[in-house]
Amino acid sequence: MQCDRAYLQNYKEGNNIGRRLPRSKTLHGGKLRRRNEAAELQFTGEVRTHPMEGMGGGDLVSDLQGQVLCLRKRVEELERESERLRFQLSRCRCSKTNVEISADACISYQETFQKANKGNAVEQTEHSKGATSCLSDHLATSLSNPVEDGCKPSTRLIYDNTMLTKHEPREKPDHLKNIHHHTRRYIALKIMYFGQRFYGFSSEGQMDPTVESEIFKAFERTKLLVGTREESRYSRCGRTDKGVSATGQVISLYLRSNLKEIGGNTENKTTVIEGKREIDYVRVLNRVLPGDIRVVGWCPVPLDFHSRFSCLSRQYRYLFWKGDMDILAMQQAAKKFVGEYDFRNFCKMDAANVNNYRRRITFFDISSLDERYNDDELWVMTIKGSAFLWHQVRCMVAVLFMIGQRLESPEVIDVLLDISKTCRKPQYNMAPELPLILQCCEFESLEFICSSDASQALHEQLTSEVQRYMLQATIFIEAISCLSTPGQSPESLRKNKGHIPLLLRVTEPSYEERRAKLSMKATHKG
Repeated sequence: MQCDRAYLQNYKEGNNIGRRLPRSKTLHGGKLRRRNEAAELQFTGEVRTHPMEGMGGGDLVSDLQGQVLCLRKRVEELERESERLRFQLSRCRCSKTNVEISADACISYQETFQKANKGNAVEQTEHSKGATSCLSDHLATSLSNPVEDGCKPSTRLIYDNTMLTKHEPREKPDHLKNIHHHTRRYIALKIMYFGQRFYGFSSEGQMDPTVESEIFKAFERTKLLVGTREESRYSRCGRTDKGVSATGQVISLYLRSNLKEIGGNTENKTTVIEGKREIDYVRVLNRVLPGDIRVVGWCPVPLDFHSRFSCLSRQYRYLFWKGDMDILAMQQAAKKFVGEYDFRNFCKMDAANVNNYRRRITFFDISSLDERYNDDELWVMTIKGSAFLWHQVRCMVAVLFMIGQRLESPEVIDVLLDISKTCRKPQYNMAPELPLILQCCEFESLEFICSSDASQALHEQLTSEVQRYMLQATIFIEAISCLSTPGQSPESLRKNKGHIPLLLRVTEPSYEERRAKLSMKATHKG
């Protein structure tokens, strides 16, 4: 039922019964939006009789009463719709479709309500305010509750008086994006590698590949590294040179753990149950590491553990063929290294970073391995100490080789260890790097773990490698058998005759001279 709007407007202006409130404009979300306020009727006392009432005014009053009844019915329908929406929202389980349908229905409710407001009826205003308030409270309650099943609604509804607006969810702050929810565990890993193709262990140099770089690639591929390398508290026991191998290198860092409820045990021992539940670090890493790098065990360590500074001792082995060397003289000279001495004449000096060159050697032995080929025998030097300088083992072995070849006397060791007499290192070549092995690193109460499956896989792989190299060695032996036996070369005789005694050779700058040069450079730069 509708009436003539112009006639109704003239009637309202003539009687001054009520006035229409102006529209208001609000700025929301950066965009101008209009909000239609509900029309209100302001009464100023009793309704006065209009002069036109005698000229058919009764028909107008009956029309208005009919409109009020119609609006009442519409409000009742809207209330039922509100109840239906409330029931639908109560059953919602974070379904994007349900939320959007509810939002559209509420917006439709708003538009219908605004149209109904144009009737200027007091009853309509009273009922619609109640229905709107009820729906607003329900929407606020429903949308503020946590979402079940881990889902999140794609839109967020804000109900402001009679206006429903959709907003996209705010983006998560940057500092929250980097939060890692994985449980970490501080562990030590025992590493074996064969260094022929690597430019040393450390990745701090400019050359690739290194053992360390390959290990961290494996951490990234297996998703075991939580956070960055700096956040993992990574440390290594030692830095081997290019071509040097190791069977007992140790590193420590934080890695991902399966023991989420306790965050990973940090004791030096792991129970059987815990070991079964924990990640098999050996098996997981060996699947992605190259064949010449193997993890042979892992162990939980305390938080104050450091692979370098917690190490009690390191043991190296150096392989060599005996030939015609004087083993007794070498063994006599090797005993002179045992003890604490200044080894600056048996290393590559790094005056910029190292100012203490005193190291303790606790064990030095030269023994046979009972391996023979072509009337020659394989021997090994075993050197154990608390710590070693840069190239120290290879320099000591080089001097021992000179003694074994009868080019130097064992007493030269005493002279080179006496810094007051020999403050500058004689120039000589180091022993080759390939026969050198970092055999083991000793720690207090560390018991490395390796599952039976991982251990079996390691044995099978290493056995296969041994067989492969034996086949290659046999091929070389067959090739040698095809050649005629050569006589003694005169060049080998010249090498021995051309030897310059160590104490008569050109020397390198002393530590003090190197430090003075560095200070001079720093002064010029400043």
